[in-house]
Amino acid sequence: MLKWLVTACLVLASPLAAAEVKVLAFAGSTQDSSLNKKLVREAAKIAGQMGAKVKVIDLRDYEIPFYDADLESSQGMPQSAKRLRQLMKESHAIIIATPEYNGSLSAVLKNAIDWASRSESGQPSRDAFSGKKFAILSASPGGTGGARALGHLRTIIENVGGTVVSTQVSVPNAYQAFNEQGELQDPILKEGLKKEVQELLAK
Repeated sequence: MLKWLVTACLVLASPLAAAEVKVLAFAGSTQDSSLNKKLVREAAKIAGQMGAKVKVIDLRDYEIPFYDADLESSQGMPQSAKRLRQLMKESHAIIIATPEYNGSLSAVLKNAIDWASRSESGQPSRDAFSGKKFAILSASPGGTGGARALGHLRTIIENVGGTVVSTQVSVPNAYQAFNEQGELQDPILKEGLKKEVQELLAK
């Protein structure tokens, strides 16, 4: 009975939640065969099925230089960073899938966040994060599923003003987790991902 009630609540929440919601989705990896690109595409597909307007981007297309205060002072914010920051500002919710490198998130993702947390006048700014909900995910070949990277990413996003949903999906042993179409095979993980996206889109 309890299981039925929980399921019913989730189903009832989703149509209301997604109306007019603009969702930006990306992975913190530039690798073509990235496990986290597969995972973020799965989450984006679910958000689209729930009625959200979803834009999936690849950080490789932005070629953002590493944050450097001297570069910022002399040349201003790079155009690639401006483009990413603007997309984040225009979105109501953001989905990020991060790989785990040496127990933390990737350098390319941390760098993107660092630039997005600056204004074009060279001052700290939270307007790409404040008032927005974030869903964070990770897929990792190891047994922890990127849990340490997710902990760090949650702290960083909350520090710059974003709200991270309580549900977070981590996919361990991720080389075996996806089928040839790039879809998650484990029904428990698929249900968890659906729950996380529902929480992201809920008002």
